[in-house]
Amino acid sequence: MAHRTRSKDSWMPAKNEPVDYEPWQRLTLTRVEADTRSQLASKPRRLAHSISVARMAEHLAVLYGVDPYLARVSGLLHDWDKAVPSDELIERARYFGIDLGVPLESVEPLLHGMVAARELPQRYPHLPREVWHAIDCHTSAAEDMGPLDMVLFVADGIEPLRRASEGITQTRSLVGKASLEDLFWCAFVGGIVYVLEGGRYLLPRTIDIYNTLAQSRAHKRELGIN
Repeated sequence: MAHRTRSKDSWMPAKNEPVDYEPWQRLTLTRVEADTRSQLASKPRRLAHSISVARMAEHLAVLYGVDPYLARVSGLLHDWDKAVPSDELIERARYFGIDLGVPLESVEPLLHGMVAARELPQRYPHLPREVWHAIDCHTSAAEDMGPLDMVLFVADGIEPLRRASEGITQTRSLVGKASLEDLFWCAFVGGIVYVLEGGRYLLPRTIDIYNTLAQSRAHKRELGIN
């Protein structure tokens, strides 16, 4: 059971935000964090990011009524395959039949979550499917984003170690004020703008995801659903 707390800057987790976990959950989190530290030992900045995302995901979960245990464990594992060399990651993606409709070399930065979501269930068979779905779509988003998916997506984008941009600052300002759906939408659209402004490659499927989500949001507004 999580206790809701708020800091002066509500997007920033308090240093000792109180979350009451079951003993078995604490044991799992301790094990997963130790495994993550080992997996990413050669990439200290990526490791620091993963721990920060886990903490931010837990914080957002507490604020928005999502399971903080699943949020924290998803945050710890979301960049697991960032330790894998690019060519090997692409080969693993091919092995798992990941098809994004474009050459995988064009979207290599998006593959680590998709590959990890297919590899790690064997290592952690007790973790539920929601964790793997959140990790799978944390770089690309999806048409069927659930609460845990949104929490991880946003946490990855706004964790405190990320350098602030206009889009990140805007998303941070909405934490605890906007709904989780609106918070995710801000992060998602901000990410698209970032890619376009930087002249980076935009996954064509992202346009389809955007249109599907935009239509869903418009339909909810018509029905008066917040």
